[in-house]
Amino acid sequence: MAGKVLLINHGNALMANTLKRLLGEMEIETVQTEPVLESVTPLIKGKGALILFAGEFVFDTPDLLVYLKDICFGEDMPLCVAGSEQEIAEIRKIIPEKLISHAFPRPFDVKSIAGVLRELVSGGAGMGRGKHILMVDDDTLFLQAMQSWIGGRYQVTATKSGMQAITYLASHKPDLILLDYDMPVTSGPQVLEMIRSEQNSADIPVIFLTGRNDRDSVMSVMHLRPEGYLIKSQPREEIIASIDRFFETRKWENLYS
Repeated sequence: MAGKVLLINHGNALMANTLKRLLGEMEIETVQTEPVLESVTPLIKGKGALILFAGEFVFDTPDLLVYLKDICFGEDMPLCVAGSEQEIAEIRKIIPEKLISHAFPRPFDVKSIAGVLRELVSGGAGMGRGKHILMVDDDTLFLQAMQSWIGGRYQVTATKSGMQAITYLASHKPDLILLDYDMPVTSGPQVLEMIRSEQNSADIPVIFLTGRNDRDSVMSVMHLRPEGYLIKSQPREEIIASIDRFFETRKWENLYS
């Protein structure tokens, strides 16, 4: 099987069976359950996406909706909802719109729903999934070390000079830039100045990751608004935790912005 979908519904047997058949033809396994917290909880693990067929129960089961909100946010799990406009509006009172990958109002097009679920399961569409980090550092060994540390968590692109990074940013927009301070020809602060001066890159978050830890160096770049300043000599676990924390904080900010 190419992936698994959790289908949460009460009634709508024909709709559910049709969706399961279509997904099965796409080699996607569908696990079906009633909209009861005790039934949903043990089935979440290992699913690539959730689909909630709403009914009158959404007005009476806030605990389930709160649980789905927490799971979709914490685990970056895509959620689709299908129902009447009133039912979808009720769901959105508890689950923020940014956590709902797709909403399907009645009347349903089950083929469209199946197609969307296939894309979500195969490509992943969680808010934190597939984050792209651009690393800019002239130290090849450190670049290799960082790629081994965070490559399993994030998509990492490495550039060995400031100008390589600027060229890369002309056609790419990473979610975060980890920037060395001391580099030949074009220093980290100069690179950040260029990033901030270009419209297509000005809003990309930048964290310095450098061997420089003196106060003057830190203060000299604060006007360029970096999102952080990490020291290479920190333990690996602290560097990784700082990057994870940045994305977690960003996720909360984006959720309610």
